[in-house]
Amino acid sequence: MTEPRPTLPSVRGRGAAFNVPVRFERLSYDPHDTAEEGFELREHAPRTQFFRDHARTIIAKNTSPDIPYRASINPYRGCEHGCVYCYARPTHEFLGLSAGLDFESKIMVKLEAAPLLRKELAARRWTPQVIAMSGVTDIYQPAERHYRLTRACLEVLLDHRNPVSLITKNALITRDLDVLAELARRNLVRVALSITTLDEALRRSMEPRTSTAQARLDAVARLTEAGVPVSVMVGPVIPGLNDEELPRIVREAARAGAVSAGYNVVHFPGVTADLFMDWLTREQPQRRARVEALIREVRGGELDDPRFGQRMTGTGPYAEQLRALFRAAVRQAGMRGHAAPLDTSRFRVPTAMPSLFDLPD
Repeated sequence: MTEPRPTLPSVRGRGAAFNVPVRFERLSYDPHDTAEEGFELREHAPRTQFFRDHARTIIAKNTSPDIPYRASINPYRGCEHGCVYCYARPTHEFLGLSAGLDFESKIMVKLEAAPLLRKELAARRWTPQVIAMSGVTDIYQPAERHYRLTRACLEVLLDHRNPVSLITKNALITRDLDVLAELARRNLVRVALSITTLDEALRRSMEPRTSTAQARLDAVARLTEAGVPVSVMVGPVIPGLNDEELPRIVREAARAGAVSAGYNVVHFPGVTADLFMDWLTREQPQRRARVEALIREVRGGELDDPRFGQRMTGTGPYAEQLRALFRAAVRQAGMRGHAAPLDTSRFRVPTAMPSLFDLPD
């Protein structure tokens, strides 16, 4: 009988506790072996490192029927927020890095994001359409305070009057209220604040470097006051962990001024399931069995169901209960289920570089 591996200690300020093997590499380091010998693990206190990403393009395209946009911008690869459940973690493996600690401590920065965006919007092949920001990693993660790439891209989009949709877990978005308000005045922007839990202890453990839920609700209020349409995304809903909070999150968001809401059920592409289950064992051992059982119930007996049409909401009786709970919460809060469409008819290619507030209507 194989002896169970020791549970690695949590890492302060990080969601993952170790680096999972990279699927494209033949060799990998197993931190459990080191832990058994009692050695100190250097990777258990990683400092965030930033690397220049020499991207040649900035607008990514997708054809997924589960995603309501076809174009997106991601100025950063990797995310310091450290959300342990993050579906984007496996993307770091294409860089030869781990989806574990590497994903949240080795961040790729696209310093030329704004010039690249301006060039691509000016190209004849560009068809005006809504561009999503934060399609993969969060555009307002801590690095944005320094690099300001998101703000620079928003200014380019305003210059071109190209509509944009943003989603974030960080109240830093209120820094850009001036640009967002100008976009909103032309019906060119919608914003979603993602709120997973109102339990501060759970938030600190599960998504350690995000803004507090109250800070996000305050951001909803400030954006609303500035005339920016805001929705709340309750996501991810994790059965047995935060699902009971869904009505309260919707209610509090509506009180803050959110006009619409959405939700998605947690899903675990690639090694994300391993990281999440390790986190459950470390941080929520008393809930582990129930959470795993309910996730498998909405995923057809597995921890993930990657099929289009299923991966965002799950299937089965429990998934139906969540859907009914969400619809009732939205109805009681007096909110819409979906955001209003944005205007693509105002698009133009500026002949000069106007200042932020000199654009004609």
